[in-house]
Amino acid sequence: MTTKIARLYSHSVFERPKLVIVMLLALVVFFAWHAQNFRLDASADSLLLENDPDLEFSREINNRYGTADSVTVAYSPDGNLFDPAELQVLERLSEDLLAIDRVESVNSILTVPIFGDTPLTGISEDYLTLLAPETDLAAAQEEIMTSPVFRNALLSPDGETAGIQVSFALDEKARSLVNRRSELRNLSRAGDASPEQLAELSQVEAEYASYSVQAADRQHELISEIRATLDRYRDGAEIYLGGAPMIADDLVTFVQGDLSSFSIAVVLLIVFALGLIFRKLRWVAIPLACCAVAGVIMVGVLGLMDWRVTVVSSNFISLLLIITISLTVHLTVRYRELRATRHHSDHDKLLRHAVLSMYRPCLYTALTTLVAFGSLVVSGILPIITFGWMMMMGVVTALLVAFTLFPSIMSLLKTDESQLGTGLRLNLTGFLARATDRLNNTVLVIYGLILLFSVIGLSQLRVENSFIDYFRESTEIYQGMSLFDEKLGGTLSFDVVVDLPDGGAPFDDGFDDGFDDGFDDGFDDGFSDSGSDDAYWFTAPKMAQIKAIHEYLDADLQTGKVLSFGAIVQLAEKLNGNQEVDGFLWAILYNRIPEALKDTVLTPFISVADNQTRFNVRVIESAPDLNRNELLQRIERGVEEEFGLADEDVRVTGILVMYNNVLQSLFQSQILTLGVVMLAIMLMFLALFRSLSIAVICIIPNAIAAAFVLGIMGWANIPLDIMTITIAAISVGIGVDNTIHYMHRFKREFPRFGDYRATMHFCHNSIGRAMYFTSMTIVAGFSILALSNFIPTIVFGLLTSLAMLVALTGSLTLLPQLLISFKPLGAEEGSGGHV
Repeated sequence: MTTKIARLYSHSVFERPKLVIVMLLALVVFFAWHAQNFRLDASADSLLLENDPDLEFSREINNRYGTADSVTVAYSPDGNLFDPAELQVLERLSEDLLAIDRVESVNSILTVPIFGDTPLTGISEDYLTLLAPETDLAAAQEEIMTSPVFRNALLSPDGETAGIQVSFALDEKARSLVNRRSELRNLSRAGDASPEQLAELSQVEAEYASYSVQAADRQHELISEIRATLDRYRDGAEIYLGGAPMIADDLVTFVQGDLSSFSIAVVLLIVFALGLIFRKLRWVAIPLACCAVAGVIMVGVLGLMDWRVTVVSSNFISLLLIITISLTVHLTVRYRELRATRHHSDHDKLLRHAVLSMYRPCLYTALTTLVAFGSLVVSGILPIITFGWMMMMGVVTALLVAFTLFPSIMSLLKTDESQLGTGLRLNLTGFLARATDRLNNTVLVIYGLILLFSVIGLSQLRVENSFIDYFRESTEIYQGMSLFDEKLGGTLSFDVVVDLPDGGAPFDDGFDDGFDDGFDDGFDDGFSDSGSDDAYWFTAPKMAQIKAIHEYLDADLQTGKVLSFGAIVQLAEKLNGNQEVDGFLWAILYNRIPEALKDTVLTPFISVADNQTRFNVRVIESAPDLNRNELLQRIERGVEEEFGLADEDVRVTGILVMYNNVLQSLFQSQILTLGVVMLAIMLMFLALFRSLSIAVICIIPNAIAAAFVLGIMGWANIPLDIMTITIAAISVGIGVDNTIHYMHRFKREFPRFGDYRATMHFCHNSIGRAMYFTSMTIVAGFSILALSNFIPTIVFGLLTSLAMLVALTGSLTLLPQLLISFKPLGAEEGSGGHV
């Protein structure tokens, strides 16, 4: 610190510690109140690229086809599904689900039409269902099992599992707000927005942010009500719930469960580790107090600013814990070190010296860690950008709390009489110093091999991932998604939207030849209503093309159930004696399709006004060889080439497409963020150590650490996704802390020893101790995360622990050996003894 700042800081913290503590407590109370607004967000928006054009197109398609959120229930009774008693149970379950508020409709095998021997021209509103007394259940079962529309969707191929589609009511207010926000954002990006429109945009964004909280709460309550309803029927059946809304809700539930369950376990293990290392209550309580204050302040800040934590940023509390523990442990070790070597100095003087001497390296470690997380802001991926901002604020909070609360509490405590004797020397740090000394340049060869190993692993790193891989096989959600994949054609889906070629001349029935046939009066040909113009859209060539595209999509080995009007075409031909249906009959059928079926089989898939059709394609998430990006590209390109369609006439859309866009941007984002962070940290090293050679030496261990963690991910086949992309920045941020602390101490002590190896041995048994304490404490705490049922939490815990160990080992082996080999501090002046 400069003299003026140091004097002001000392006057405030060391001379008025009670005032500082009171002020911090006031801040804690203030932010604790706002912590009640802290929220998790697992909505689709939280997992998407910022300004992704596919998002707007997806919303346009959803509006056009009236697509609403829905979940599907897989119902497998203990008895025969088509037994009348079991059908009555299924009917009661359907009625109970329909009675739930905001459930718009419930479709199952009970609502599908049973045509039996009815010819195509005999279809009308008056059709049979399974519950009709005259229905032959055995024949009906066979009909549904072979139906191109309902098989593998509402009934499994083996006839043992029924699918119940529960559709939610459209949230018109949310849709209206989103549409208006999109319009105004487009105007703003184009620079065409007026001041009034910009003001409206701010108002709409604020209103949507507030309303989305209410909508999320309602969605959670709705999913909970559905689960509660299903629980009442589990005694006689195996029941699973599936669908995107359920997965989003479960993601939040898993993250909340891990936060509540493992936060306590992590804290307990850290308490144990601190107690084992320092063996005194104050050195356990003070770091925990700093963590608690920093945590409450940050949670309150997020609640106050309405920054919602996503699946990506759900571990920010854990990382904040790491940073705060690291700072307080370094202060603790420095104080104890001075206490052991300066027996005659009083407590206040030692405390001031410890804190002020550690301020500079801690400030630079905080700044470099802030830069590491700040690099995430350039990723272009909204949840990762938000996570970067959260962690930058967290780093600043941890630094301020550690350097105000720690010295304030210590100023009020009695002198610590414990001594740092030889019994506290750590064999591991001493062993690493001796090993580095003995191996000499062999250390560089070993790290060269590690770098080669890492590069090979990096070449195997992939971005493909599926939602089912987020959960253990023993969890209900995993088992449910597997069952949906096996029996009901998959859970998650994407849309293929096709603009059809112009149909040429309008429909011609062959009778418009200039003669008056006299049939105009009193003859109902089915075209007398306002829908007659739409009816003529359904020409035989058009229907044949829709059917062909449907069959093409259905034939792909990695697709599950395909829902489209093509299935209706297949069913119509089946009812027509396996003969093609001509345009005239299609026009009649359009007006005869029961209204109850139009909303199910027509409106979601056909847009006559846009001459467009939609194919909803489910994906088998549990397929071991699933490559989502390759599948989407193959489907889009294949439809274009197979049917002679232009590139602009075929588009894939939906949540899986947008999530795939995020995944495919991760490689570029990873390279960009690592490049930014390495350059920024290099500049920080230059500013701190005023030497290009030292800056290069210090960056090498951190670059290898990041490459090693990513390489391990490649070797272990751990995909790079929106969760694991942050690991590299974390490992660099952690590694930089150790590097700066070690290099700062080494540079300060080298003039005293005049010998690189002697300085290394001294630093290993001084600052190396603090680095070891910090790393082992964090590793002990985060290893417990491996017991989670949520795979991202497990991966985060293990990779964070690995990053800590790699950073520690690199700073205590490679860094000193580089200093010894290249002598950036100048030639040795003497042969100081080993300490």
